[in-house]
Amino acid sequence: MRVPLIAGNWKMNMTIPEAIELVNGIKIGLRWPEDVDVVVAPPFTSLKMISEIAKDSYIGVAAQNVHQEEKGAYTGEISASFIKDAGANYVIIGHSERRQYFNETDELVNKKVRTSLKHELTPIVCVGETLEEREKGHFVEVIEKQLSVGLEDLTKVLASELVIAYEPVWAIGTGKVATTTQIEDVHEKMRALLAKNFSQEVADSVRILYGGSVKAENSKEIFALPNVDGALVGGASLNSSGFIEIIKSLPSK
Repeated sequence: MRVPLIAGNWKMNMTIPEAIELVNGIKIGLRWPEDVDVVVAPPFTSLKMISEIAKDSYIGVAAQNVHQEEKGAYTGEISASFIKDAGANYVIIGHSERRQYFNETDELVNKKVRTSLKHELTPIVCVGETLEEREKGHFVEVIEKQLSVGLEDLTKVLASELVIAYEPVWAIGTGKVATTTQIEDVHEKMRALLAKNFSQEVADSVRILYGGSVKAENSKEIFALPNVDGALVGGASLNSSGFIEIIKSLPSK
């Protein structure tokens, strides 16, 4: 049985005091949820502070990005060892905004995934198509390439440790949400691809999240889908009460 995961990607928001207030609001507002993993992804500036506050709680912490190299002359970058040292245990890799604004390729995503796994960080690997790719009917090929190249050369054991997030680019921060039929279709196809590239056991164990304008009003319907194991939440994760409502909308087991 896959344990659902709800991750809040704060993006370039939240000063350190605001981040502290937000994570404390989640802890106080939801004492200890059952059968769900909860993760927050603050900016690098508050990564260590939030990790310390979240320690010994149910809240895991993710970095929003990682550099593929161990160390060196890479001004402005952060390594997997730095992230681990700050107390985080997850890292978001290949988010559409990284692909769009910073030209990250599937090959680079693969390097970052392997580096993160080496340092015992759980990668949350993002994939998704643009509106043009969806309308032209190319979205399956796009996602298959993102997954196949992004996860290339991983062993079955390492692949089983991943989390994958399907985020249709056209639904991120736009208020548009893919239909439940579209969401389940892509999630089902991704799980089939994992079975093909690795094994059915891997496909059955990897958690696949949905991301794209997820909020309390639509999360319950999305979480009811068989192949959806939670969500990567953007704007709605910046408010503790709204984020908690999303967590609570997970179906009871």
